[in-house]
Amino acid sequence: MPDLPISDTARDLAACWRLTLGPALPGGTAGEVRGVTRADGSPAVLKISEPHREARREPDALAAWNGDGAVRLLERDDERWAMLLEACRPGTPLAAAGPAVALDVLVGLLPRLWVPAVRLFRPDSPAPFDTLADEAGRWADQLPRGWAAAGRSYPRRLLDAALELLDWLPGTQGEQVLVNQDLHGGNVLAAEREPWLLIDPKPLLGEREFGVAPIVRSGELGHSRRQALTRLDRLCGDLGLDPDRARGWTIAQTMAWVMDRDGRPFAGSVELVEWLLAG
Repeated sequence: MPDLPISDTARDLAACWRLTLGPALPGGTAGEVRGVTRADGSPAVLKISEPHREARREPDALAAWNGDGAVRLLERDDERWAMLLEACRPGTPLAAAGPAVALDVLVGLLPRLWVPAVRLFRPDSPAPFDTLADEAGRWADQLPRGWAAAGRSYPRRLLDAALELLDWLPGTQGEQVLVNQDLHGGNVLAAEREPWLLIDPKPLLGEREFGVAPIVRSGELGHSRRQALTRLDRLCGDLGLDPDRARGWTIAQTMAWVMDRDGRPFAGSVELVEWLLAG
């Protein structure tokens, strides 16, 4: 990828954290991501995010995991939406390992990431993360408007199915844990400290069944009815999850994220929801 101009923020943080700035890295579409070298000569990654609700709690999630299955958070500057992160080398995306290997890795990784909510709260502090229930409420509000604005470009029954699920699922959840609504084969990288480490989380507090939704949705692990249902069955079976709830959350999240930036539905997402509804 072509190198991007170094921002003033990156220069300021390099001076503050004693970094030598390197080239831009893939994954900087929502901000600036650069390889850097620390004062001790070790590699790291500087990530400066565009201000966005879903990115606001990323450093809190990485701090909660403390390197257990995820990249380590080395420094943070919340005012500038910036983090200094452990470098993943060689950095190959998990999706490149093939669907079978990727699914094995994700089945092993998920339980390590599901930190119970009771371990994250402090009595004298506000809630550290947004909740899945609140996120689902936003989806339920936005879906009908998005469908109308897009010219009713997918079948109404898919919208109705998602709204019905969003009416049922949020208020009937099980134990609340730290879940990641963007865990897929492109956001887990080959590393040295562990074979695979999670990057770029979008954390929420919700039930475990929601945690498998982005993996079932993950087209880079194979986009066919058989492959999607195999992922759902394997994840629920190995992790002891309720398959109806996991299926429901996958449908709901897929519909919430169904539109591309031009307001058109992703054809693969519509297909996935059709497959899941058919069973």
